[in-house]
Amino acid sequence: MAQKTKNQFWRILKKIALILFISQFAYILFCKWINPPITITQLVNVIQGNGLNRDYIDYEDMGRNIKLAVMASEDQLFPDHDGFDVKAIKKAMNYNEKHPTRARGASTISQQTAKNVFLWQHGGFFRKGLEVYFTFMIELTWNKKRILETYLNVAEMGTGIFGVQAAAKKYFNKDPKNLTPREAAMIAACLPNPKKLTVVPPSRYISTRSARILSQMNNLEGDPDIEALLK
Repeated sequence: MAQKTKNQFWRILKKIALILFISQFAYILFCKWINPPITITQLVNVIQGNGLNRDYIDYEDMGRNIKLAVMASEDQLFPDHDGFDVKAIKKAMNYNEKHPTRARGASTISQQTAKNVFLWQHGGFFRKGLEVYFTFMIELTWNKKRILETYLNVAEMGTGIFGVQAAAKKYFNKDPKNLTPREAAMIAACLPNPKKLTVVPPSRYISTRSARILSQMNNLEGDPDIEALLK
């Protein structure tokens, strides 16, 4: 009797695991063509009383400058890697060993997209493991333009502000495609900590970091792989 109960338990567990796998895979494919109705991070912001200022837009409506600024700021090898920047990860690990109180990340745009769409902020090794899986899956099933488009639509860019359309309207009262290189760099500069970093008026950190991003934007312009993503 005990063995029969045990077998039934494992059959139920396998069915649950199969349903979960099919469901998450279906949602990955759903998000290949349709923007996520809501993310965990967005839902948490609503619950915390921060609201949800969001307006999804198409890739061609985002404009050149914000795409270039985000790649210059967050992931300059985005067109070339398969979701993970191994060299950057090794550098971050070495840095964190030497500076345990000042952790440095090495997440690519693909990793951040996976986290923002399918997972939650913070979370330790368990969430990181899931992030690796979802990063692999979107790199496998989406293309680079879709990953960048989704990131630019769901990334938090201020308290309760999600995506480049909401950010451009909030900070500069214009659509993203009309942002100047400097304005785009200022928005990109807040991405490491969008709830604390002030874009307008710019904090000292935003001013300093946006200047570095502008310099990197100039360096990246003309790169064939980057240019292909800016169209």
